[in-house]
Amino acid sequence: MIPVFDGHNDLLLRLYNAPDRRKEIWLTGEGKGHLDLPRMQAGGFAGGFFAIYIPSPEADDGLDYMTAMENPPFSLPLSDLIDHRAAQPVALAMAGHLRWMERASDGRFKVCTTAAELRDCLARGVISGIMHLEGAEAIGPDLDALYLWRDMGLRSLGPVWSRPTVFGHGVPFAFPSSPDTGEGLTLAGKDLVRLCNRLGIMIDLSHITEKGFWDVAGLSDAPLVATHSNAHAITPSSRNLTDRQLAAIRESGGMVGLNYATSFLRRDGKQSADMGWQDVLAHLDHLLEHLGEDHLGLGSDFDGATIPVGITDVAGQQNLVQAMRDHGYGETLLEKICHRNWFRLLERTWGG
Repeated sequence: MIPVFDGHNDLLLRLYNAPDRRKEIWLTGEGKGHLDLPRMQAGGFAGGFFAIYIPSPEADDGLDYMTAMENPPFSLPLSDLIDHRAAQPVALAMAGHLRWMERASDGRFKVCTTAAELRDCLARGVISGIMHLEGAEAIGPDLDALYLWRDMGLRSLGPVWSRPTVFGHGVPFAFPSSPDTGEGLTLAGKDLVRLCNRLGIMIDLSHITEKGFWDVAGLSDAPLVATHSNAHAITPSSRNLTDRQLAAIRESGGMVGLNYATSFLRRDGKQSADMGWQDVLAHLDHLLEHLGEDHLGLGSDFDGATIPVGITDVAGQQNLVQAMRDHGYGETLLEKICHRNWFRLLERTWGG
């Protein structure tokens, strides 16, 4: 197996929603979801970004988002901004779950804050985890909390998850749609980008509007990164990246992690998991063409999306590796896509 380092997952949300079952969910697996420690080990999961995400109150608005996304075209409304005072207790609980995962794993999982720690974990067969905020709701507009989050281990942050924050605007879930759907960064968002650069916190552009993308590109002195996004030229979803955005990411020395979410992979934009490798490989080929082989990785969105039947869960991710191999990708390229590119990117972003 080739070890796979993953750009994005939502396991912490599963733990937050069922704290009384977190031992079963994490340590032994309960036959649900996409991730647990035994299946990670079985599937060659080397580590990844573990997202802290504040759930939207959308369950109360009467709209079945998953059903709506099964029947394109669609353009779904976004929930309202969540204030940092409401977000912080939820975010802290999820950060606590991540640290609990480390303590409970008996040395099999480690939260990492340096590239050297990531490489050491890979060499020793220990699964590594990076604390990531998917949406910066837990940070107030004065940014003071960012210093505390960094002290707690935060090394990656997305200014928005689709719904607006005090820092900027995200894309709605829409197909077909351009990512140019609204405003970009606010003044507070621009300050956030500058401070993340100073503190060595990676900025994730996966959910931000195209205008916000270019706002970050004009301000940031770090590589541009979209941890879990695909090619708009293949699947015209608002969540995917245009060729112009891909060129900017390449020029900055940045990265894109291929998102396994079916609605961002399938050319028809549907949610159905019943799909082969054709569209997946089309995205990979397009991303390679426009990014180059040193700037492409994987960003599963495990536990946060519908995943193709060929992968199903983390234990099946080597099926994707084999599909790339059968498609003609050599072993050196596979190692770059699966983990080496992420490690080099984080060395450049974090230093050391």
